[in-house]
Amino acid sequence: MVLSYYEITYYKTTYSKNRNNFNNKINKKKMKITADKSISAEYELYVDGDVEGELELMEKATAEQPMSFIFGVNMMLPKFEENLFGMQAGDKFDFTINSEDAYGEYDDESVLDLDRAIFEIDGKLDEEMIFEGNVVPLMDNEGNKVNAQVVTVTDTHVTVDLNHPLAGENLHFKGTVLEVREPTEKELASLSGGGGCGSGCGCGSGESSCGDGGCGTDDNEEGGSCGSGCGCH
Repeated sequence: MVLSYYEITYYKTTYSKNRNNFNNKINKKKMKITADKSISAEYELYVDGDVEGELELMEKATAEQPMSFIFGVNMMLPKFEENLFGMQAGDKFDFTINSEDAYGEYDDESVLDLDRAIFEIDGKLDEEMIFEGNVVPLMDNEGNKVNAQVVTVTDTHVTVDLNHPLAGENLHFKGTVLEVREPTEKELASLSGGGGCGSGCGCGSGESSCGDGGCGTDDNEEGGSCGSGCGCH
Protein backbone atom coordinates (compact mmCIF):
# COMPACT_ATOMS: atom_id res chain seq x y z
CA MET A 1 0.00 0.00 0.00
CA VAL A 2 1.34 3.42 -0.96
CA LEU A 3 0.35 6.34 1.22
CA SER A 4 -0.34 9.73 -0.22
CA TYR A 5 1.48 12.87 0.91
CA TYR A 6 -1.54 13.94 2.95
CA GLU A 7 -1.87 10.53 4.62
CA ILE A 8 1.82 10.53 5.56
CA THR A 9 1.48 14.04 6.96
CA TYR A 10 -1.59 12.99 8.93
CA TYR A 11 0.13 9.96 10.47
CA LYS A 12 3.23 11.96 11.32
CA THR A 13 1.13 14.65 13.00
CA THR A 14 -0.91 12.06 14.93
CA TYR A 15 2.23 10.23 16.06
CA SER A 16 3.83 13.47 17.19
CA LYS A 17 0.76 14.48 19.18
CA ASN A 18 0.48 11.04 20.83
CA ARG A 19 4.17 11.09 21.72
CA ASN A 20 3.88 14.57 23.22
CA ASN A 21 0.80 13.55 25.19
CA PHE A 22 2.65 10.51 26.51
CA ASN A 23 5.67 12.58 27.52
CA ASN A 24 3.42 15.14 29.19
CA LYS A 25 1.75 12.40 31.21
CA ILE A 26 5.16 11.09 32.29
CA ASN A 27 6.28 14.57 33.30
CA LYS A 28 3.10 15.19 35.26
CA LYS A 29 3.76 12.03 37.25
CA LYS A 30 7.17 13.26 38.39
CA MET A 31 6.96 13.94 42.10
CA LYS A 32 8.04 17.21 43.61
CA ILE A 33 10.02 17.45 46.82
CA THR A 34 7.55 18.00 49.65
CA ALA A 35 7.18 16.79 53.23
CA ASP A 36 7.63 13.07 53.88
CA LYS A 37 9.04 12.26 50.43
CA SER A 38 12.12 10.07 50.11
CA ILE A 39 14.91 11.99 48.39
CA SER A 40 18.17 10.88 46.80
CA ALA A 41 20.72 13.37 45.50
CA GLU A 42 24.30 13.64 44.39
CA TYR A 43 26.20 16.73 45.50
CA GLU A 44 29.52 18.36 46.21
CA LEU A 45 30.01 20.40 49.38
CA TYR A 46 32.54 23.24 49.40
CA VAL A 47 33.67 25.67 52.10
CA ASP A 48 35.53 28.94 51.71
CA GLY A 49 39.22 28.37 51.01
CA ASP A 50 42.21 30.15 52.50
CA VAL A 51 42.41 32.39 49.42
CA GLU A 52 39.47 34.76 49.03
CA GLY A 53 37.13 33.64 46.25
CA GLU A 54 38.42 30.06 46.20
CA LEU A 55 36.43 27.07 47.45
CA GLU A 56 37.66 23.89 49.10
CA LEU A 57 35.90 20.57 48.47
CA MET A 58 34.88 18.98 51.78
CA GLU A 59 32.79 16.00 50.74
CA LYS A 60 30.70 14.58 47.92
CA ALA A 61 27.89 12.14 47.30
CA THR A 62 27.83 10.39 43.92
CA ALA A 63 25.09 8.83 41.83
CA GLU A 64 26.48 5.43 42.84
CA GLN A 65 26.52 6.37 46.52
CA PRO A 66 23.95 9.16 46.89
CA MET A 67 22.75 11.04 49.92
CA SER A 68 19.29 9.75 50.84
CA PHE A 69 16.86 11.15 53.39
CA ILE A 70 13.22 11.73 54.23
CA PHE A 71 12.25 15.34 53.59
CA GLY A 72 10.74 17.44 56.36
CA VAL A 73 11.42 15.21 59.38
CA ASN A 74 14.37 17.15 60.86
CA MET A 75 17.03 14.93 59.29
CA MET A 76 18.58 17.85 57.40
CA LEU A 77 19.50 21.48 57.94
CA PRO A 78 16.34 23.58 57.50
CA LYS A 79 18.06 25.86 54.97
CA PHE A 80 19.21 22.84 52.97
CA GLU A 81 15.64 21.58 52.66
CA GLU A 82 14.35 25.08 51.95
CA ASN A 83 16.55 25.24 48.85
CA LEU A 84 15.39 21.82 47.58
CA PHE A 85 11.67 22.27 48.21
CA GLY A 86 9.55 21.79 45.07
CA MET A 87 12.34 20.29 42.96
CA GLN A 88 11.95 17.13 40.87
CA ALA A 89 14.25 14.33 39.82
CA GLY A 90 16.76 15.73 37.37
CA ASP A 91 16.72 19.26 38.76
CA LYS A 92 20.12 20.77 39.57
CA PHE A 93 20.88 22.96 42.58
CA ASP A 94 23.62 25.42 43.46
CA PHE A 95 23.26 27.41 46.68
CA THR A 96 25.11 28.64 49.75
CA ILE A 97 24.12 28.35 53.41
CA ASN A 98 25.75 30.94 55.64
CA SER A 99 27.41 29.71 58.83
CA GLU A 100 24.73 31.22 61.06
CA ASP A 101 22.10 29.11 59.28
CA ALA A 102 24.32 26.02 59.27
CA TYR A 103 26.38 25.12 62.35
CA GLY A 104 26.95 28.55 63.85
CA GLU A 105 30.19 30.28 64.67
CA TYR A 106 33.14 28.44 66.17
CA ASP A 107 32.98 28.62 69.98
CA ASP A 108 36.32 28.56 71.80
CA GLU A 109 34.52 27.76 75.05
CA SER A 110 33.42 24.45 73.55
CA VAL A 111 37.01 23.20 73.70
CA LEU A 112 37.27 21.46 77.08
CA ASP A 113 40.02 19.88 79.18
CA LEU A 114 38.58 16.74 80.74
CA ASP A 115 40.11 14.52 83.38
CA ARG A 116 41.85 11.58 81.71
CA ALA A 117 40.28 9.23 84.27
CA ILE A 118 36.88 9.77 82.59
CA PHE A 119 38.15 7.81 79.60
CA GLU A 120 39.97 5.08 81.51
CA ILE A 121 38.77 1.56 82.20
CA ASP A 122 40.38 -0.10 85.22
CA GLY A 123 42.96 2.70 85.21
CA LYS A 124 43.89 2.20 81.55
CA LEU A 125 43.07 4.56 78.68
CA ASP A 126 41.02 3.07 75.85
CA GLU A 127 43.57 3.91 73.15
CA GLU A 128 41.42 2.39 70.40
CA MET A 129 38.90 5.16 70.99
CA ILE A 130 40.84 8.00 72.60
CA PHE A 131 43.45 9.36 70.23
CA GLU A 132 44.00 12.71 68.54
CA GLY A 133 41.54 13.41 65.75
CA ASN A 134 39.02 10.72 66.66
CA VAL A 135 35.37 11.62 67.27
CA VAL A 136 33.87 10.09 70.39
CA PRO A 137 30.33 10.13 71.79
CA LEU A 138 29.95 11.90 75.15
CA MET A 139 27.03 12.85 77.38
CA ASP A 140 26.45 16.27 78.92
CA ASN A 141 25.11 17.08 82.39
CA GLU A 142 21.53 16.88 81.12
CA GLY A 143 21.97 13.44 79.60
CA ASN A 144 22.15 14.64 76.00
CA LYS A 145 24.51 12.80 73.65
CA VAL A 146 27.12 14.95 71.92
CA ASN A 147 30.03 14.23 69.61
CA ALA A 148 33.48 15.45 70.58
CA GLN A 149 36.71 15.42 68.63
CA VAL A 150 39.82 14.51 70.60
CA VAL A 151 42.35 17.35 70.30
CA THR A 152 45.17 16.27 72.60
CA VAL A 153 45.87 13.49 75.11
CA THR A 154 48.23 14.03 78.07
CA ASP A 155 49.07 12.09 81.21
CA THR A 156 46.37 13.97 83.13
CA HIS A 157 43.83 15.35 80.68
CA VAL A 158 42.05 14.77 77.38
CA THR A 159 41.19 17.94 75.45
CA VAL A 160 38.04 17.64 73.34
CA ASP A 161 36.32 19.97 70.88
CA LEU A 162 32.51 19.98 71.01
CA ASN A 163 32.14 22.26 67.97
CA HIS A 164 30.65 20.74 64.85
CA PRO A 165 33.42 20.04 62.29
CA LEU A 166 31.88 22.70 60.02
CA ALA A 167 31.24 25.33 62.69
CA GLY A 168 32.07 28.79 61.35
CA GLU A 169 31.95 27.65 57.73
CA ASN A 170 29.72 28.84 54.90
CA LEU A 171 28.46 25.77 53.04
CA HIS A 172 28.35 25.78 49.24
CA PHE A 173 26.29 22.97 47.69
CA LYS A 174 26.23 21.94 44.03
CA GLY A 175 24.34 18.87 42.90
CA THR A 176 21.41 17.12 41.26
CA VAL A 177 18.21 15.59 42.61
CA LEU A 178 18.26 11.94 41.53
CA GLU A 179 14.99 10.59 42.87
CA VAL A 180 11.80 11.75 44.56
CA ARG A 181 9.37 9.05 45.70
CA GLU A 182 7.14 7.85 48.49
CA PRO A 183 9.15 6.33 51.36
CA THR A 184 9.05 2.61 52.06
CA GLU A 185 7.70 1.18 55.30
CA LYS A 186 11.26 0.30 56.28
CA GLU A 187 12.39 3.89 55.76
CA LEU A 188 9.53 5.23 57.85
CA ALA A 189 10.25 2.70 60.59
CA SER A 190 13.90 3.76 60.65
CA LEU A 191 12.91 7.31 61.57
CA SER A 192 12.12 6.19 65.11
CA GLY A 193 15.58 4.65 65.25
CA GLY A 194 17.40 7.96 65.00
CA GLY A 195 18.50 9.27 61.62
CA GLY A 196 21.44 8.75 59.33
CA CYS A 197 25.19 8.43 59.52
CA GLY A 198 28.03 10.84 59.61
CA SER A 199 28.82 13.84 61.75
CA GLY A 200 25.88 15.90 60.72
CA CYS A 201 23.61 14.60 58.01
CA GLY A 202 21.36 12.72 60.37
CA CYS A 203 19.87 14.02 63.58
CA GLY A 204 20.55 12.55 66.96
CA SER A 205 23.96 11.62 68.27
CA GLY A 206 25.47 10.81 64.91
CA GLU A 207 27.47 7.99 66.44
CA SER A 208 28.08 6.15 63.18
CA SER A 209 30.55 7.22 60.51
CA CYS A 210 30.31 7.51 56.76
CA GLY A 211 33.93 6.67 56.21
CA ASP A 212 36.21 8.43 53.78
CA GLY A 213 34.19 11.49 52.92
CA GLY A 214 32.15 9.89 50.20
CA CYS A 215 28.52 9.37 50.86
CA GLY A 216 26.39 6.33 51.07
CA THR A 217 26.43 2.71 52.02
CA ASP A 218 24.21 -0.16 51.03
CA ASP A 219 21.87 0.92 53.79
CA ASN A 220 21.45 4.40 52.35
CA GLU A 221 18.94 3.13 49.84
CA GLU A 222 16.69 2.43 52.76
CA GLY A 223 16.61 5.92 54.17
CA GLY A 224 20.03 6.64 55.62
CA SER A 225 22.00 9.75 54.94
CA CYS A 226 25.55 10.78 55.37
CA GLY A 227 28.14 13.46 55.24
CA SER A 228 28.78 16.32 57.61
CA GLY A 229 27.41 19.22 55.68
CA CYS A 230 23.65 18.99 55.42
CA GLY A 231 22.33 17.41 58.58
CA CYS A 232 20.47 19.13 61.36
CA HIS A 233 22.14 20.41 64.52
